[in-house]
Amino acid sequence: MPKRVDHEERRTQIAEALIRVAGRRGLHAVGMRDVAAEAGVSLRLVQYYFQTKERLLFYGLQHLTDRFTARVGARLRAAGPDPGPRATIEALLLASLPTDEESRTFHLLYSSYSILSVTDEALAAQPFIDNPDAAENAVAGLIEQAQEAGLADPDADARTEAISLLAMTATMGTSILVGQRGPESAVAVLHHHLDRIFTTAGPSTPAGLTAAP
Repeated sequence: MPKRVDHEERRTQIAEALIRVAGRRGLHAVGMRDVAAEAGVSLRLVQYYFQTKERLLFYGLQHLTDRFTARVGARLRAAGPDPGPRATIEALLLASLPTDEESRTFHLLYSSYSILSVTDEALAAQPFIDNPDAAENAVAGLIEQAQEAGLADPDADARTEAISLLAMTATMGTSILVGQRGPESAVAVLHHHLDRIFTTAGPSTPAGLTAAP
C-alpha cells in the first residue's frame, strides 16, 4: 500500500529548507533549485507545491512569522501565568532581537522580505503580512492597560510609545547584525525606555526572561 503523503508537512519541510539556506546566503541569492537541494527533494517537487519562487517566498514568510509567534509564546510561558503588560511587551520585543541563531535568521530574512516586497512586482502583488498593524496595536493596547492599572505613565501617548519601541527594536536588531552593538547593549536600551514608560513597580521580566529564550 503506497505511503500517504502529508502535503502540509512537505510544504513545511521545504519552507524550513528555504529559511536555512537563505539564512546562510541571503534571500536575494536563493533559487528554487537551492531550496530543493537543501530539503533533499527534487526541483520538480518544489515547483509542484509552489509553482513560482514568489509563492515559495511568501509561504516562507508565513512560516517564519509562525515560528516567531511560537518564540514569543515560549517567552510568555517562561514569564509565568500572569506576566503583566510590561513583561508581555518585553517578550515581544526581545524575541525579535537577533541574539541567537534563530532570532538572527528571523531578523535577517524578515528585513529581506520587507525590501523585496517593495522592489519585486510579484511579491508586491501579495500582502507582505496579513495585519501590518498587529504588533503596534498589541503594544499600544498593553501600554493603555498598564496606564489604567496605574502601572505606567498616565501622560504617555500609548500609540506613539508603541511605534517608537517597535521602530527602535527593529533598528537595533540591524545594528546587532552588522556588529555595531552587542545584544546586551540593545537589551539595556530597551529596558531604559521601558523604565521610562512603566514608572510604577509591577510585574516585569523575571530572571529567566533575558535576551535569549
